[in-house]
Amino acid sequence: MPTKVIMPQLGESVVEGKVSRWLKQVGDSVAEYEPLLEVSTDKVDTEVPSPADGTLLQIYVPEGDTVARGVLLAMIGKPGDAIPELQNAQPALAVSDSPSLPAERRAGGEVNKGNEVNRISPVVARMAAEHQLDLSQISGTGLGGRITKKDVENYLEQRKTAVPTEAALEESEVPPWEQPVSGDLFKPTEEVFAKAQQALAPNISALTPNPSPVGRGESRSITPPVPSSPSPQAERGLGGEANKGEVVPLSTMRRAIADHMVRSKLQTSPHVTTVFEVDLSAVIAHQNANMAAFSSQGLRLTFTAYFVLAAVKGLQAQPWVNSQWTDKGVLLHKVAHIGIAVAIPDGLIVPVIWNAQDLNLMGAARQVNDLADRARAKTLRPDEVSGGTFTITNHGVSGSLLATPIINQPQAAILGIGAMQKRVVVLSDERGDTIAIRPMLYATLTFDHRLIDGAIGDGFMSIFKRVLESWS
Repeated sequence: MPTKVIMPQLGESVVEGKVSRWLKQVGDSVAEYEPLLEVSTDKVDTEVPSPADGTLLQIYVPEGDTVARGVLLAMIGKPGDAIPELQNAQPALAVSDSPSLPAERRAGGEVNKGNEVNRISPVVARMAAEHQLDLSQISGTGLGGRITKKDVENYLEQRKTAVPTEAALEESEVPPWEQPVSGDLFKPTEEVFAKAQQALAPNISALTPNPSPVGRGESRSITPPVPSSPSPQAERGLGGEANKGEVVPLSTMRRAIADHMVRSKLQTSPHVTTVFEVDLSAVIAHQNANMAAFSSQGLRLTFTAYFVLAAVKGLQAQPWVNSQWTDKGVLLHKVAHIGIAVAIPDGLIVPVIWNAQDLNLMGAARQVNDLADRARAKTLRPDEVSGGTFTITNHGVSGSLLATPIINQPQAAILGIGAMQKRVVVLSDERGDTIAIRPMLYATLTFDHRLIDGAIGDGFMSIFKRVLESWS
């Protein structure tokens, strides 16, 4: 009997996914638990394993389509097995065991279109709230007319490029000084100068001798020749065909990153950054003394594990840094779920170390190793990249000395770690000042000024710095 391949629910709040790539094609043999396809969500790409041994008999959802969880994706069985004939556009209609969607309504809400209830995902609900959209004006292309994220993006793009009519401008609430007016002062420079040249053309013609064969004693035309076609040099310029460049399609992850960064920086949080310099001498000494013991446990002891535990101490002392803005008030988290930014070929992903306050150095190192390795291998679960209360990004791995990262919403702050460099510093004690060479780095805290004032941010950084510089 054939086995159904069903779109899984990839997380508590993840109710849909896009089939980004089929790893097997119709007719291919597949083993149980072997990766069968890749599914993209807003947070992560996930490989879906085959539920059984057999042959891939039919694919119902092509690459690029976004469907809800529970939708029939494919059938696996033996060659010759009878399989249902479904339309690719609505594969869920013939799936008898497709789960109901109460979580979808609870998470995202409903939009009424006549007698039809069009369920929306949390992503669509968030985009509608951010852009103040009336979803009844958007046509859904998803299952059963469901409005998808792509539908909202297309609507926003069309709204950008739409040219408002004069009547629409009059009826709008745009103030008079923001509305277009007439007159040469408000026209494009090219249009104004084109009219001026046309007005002067007769006078110029009267002053310009007719071109004629030039001989001794004859006048030359002062009108420069006009080329009948662009020169090869012009064709190779900025507007030439040779320099049009290549358009690289945006991946799901890149679109999600772009949306998240714009929303955080320009629409949500007033960003402020404070910079501290940290001496890593004590950390390096401890790392060198314990590297072998960690290696015997199969662990890499990196600086990130130290940064995580030092950040936990700072969050415990300054809980407002470990908080979240809400309409009802400031939510102070009782636990520290630390996100660690990991660079991957497609962009950046932030897996979360849950309950970091309960870990020792070995436990933190184990979590850092595991999450970083699985992030690069694209085997993280969607739930492992959500729920963070604070984020650390180590931009120094690529040589960056100083940066001002963008806050990972809905968090209140993000810690940036620059590259470690040996620098000459002045050390002071009761005996006086001495000059020494120390391994130094710049650490920055970028925080939401709605929640955190400079004294709180600096208080966090002072503890972070003290913990690292006194490690033993």
